[in-house]
Amino acid sequence: MLSKTNSPRRGGKWPLITAWLGVILLIVAGILMAGAGPAYRAELIQLGTSFTWLRQGAQLASGAAVLGLITLVVAGILRRWRPALVGALVSVTVVAMIAIPMQMKQRAQSVPPIHDITTDMENPPAFTALAAAREEAPNEVDYPGAETARQQQAAYPKLKPIIIDMPMASAMAAAKATIQARGWEIAGTTANTIEATATTRWFGFKDDVAIRMTETETGVRVDMRSASRVGKSDLGTNAERIQVFLEDLAKR
Repeated sequence: MLSKTNSPRRGGKWPLITAWLGVILLIVAGILMAGAGPAYRAELIQLGTSFTWLRQGAQLASGAAVLGLITLVVAGILRRWRPALVGALVSVTVVAMIAIPMQMKQRAQSVPPIHDITTDMENPPAFTALAAAREEAPNEVDYPGAETARQQQAAYPKLKPIIIDMPMASAMAAAKATIQARGWEIAGTTANTIEATATTRWFGFKDDVAIRMTETETGVRVDMRSASRVGKSDLGTNAERIQVFLEDLAKR
């Protein structure tokens, strides 16, 4: 007769096997999802491939979550607490991993599929210094037109130009300082315009910005345009960029 200390563990090796399979899937999923952006930014893969990595990573993470839950339930019933703990940790980690992609998906569904936003839809600030760079990119140089304006107005009705009470030279200096504080790369300036490029952190997407200032009786009117070089939808990034920039500029 086997002694109590030498008796086989309840459930044999299966709780450990499913627990570590979940861990392995989780690690591979993490590598794919975390590496998709930097690999594209380093020009090691194409944009379509990076999105494939994200999708495959999410699928593997879902598989890891299933294994984690199975391990948690089975090991808990068998009172195998270590595998149960591993299963719980895998499941919790998967939830944290897919939270951001899920938020991005929800955001994409809540905003219009446009990528060129401006405070002046009738006469948008033009890209001149950045025209050549934008011509090499998939998205257009010129403002898309009435349909984009209609969708923007419906989604971002509060996005308007601002009036700042200072001389033109001071307004231009304040705008340049605000741009530099954000780490944007200034591509060109004139007496009343500034063009710059903002680079996103994860994927390194290039979004171009054009700022135009006009003297009025009440101060300097600041119009702004922000447009992505790639992608049909910007997930609301350009509208948010304009809103935050103008709010910060108004405080200077």
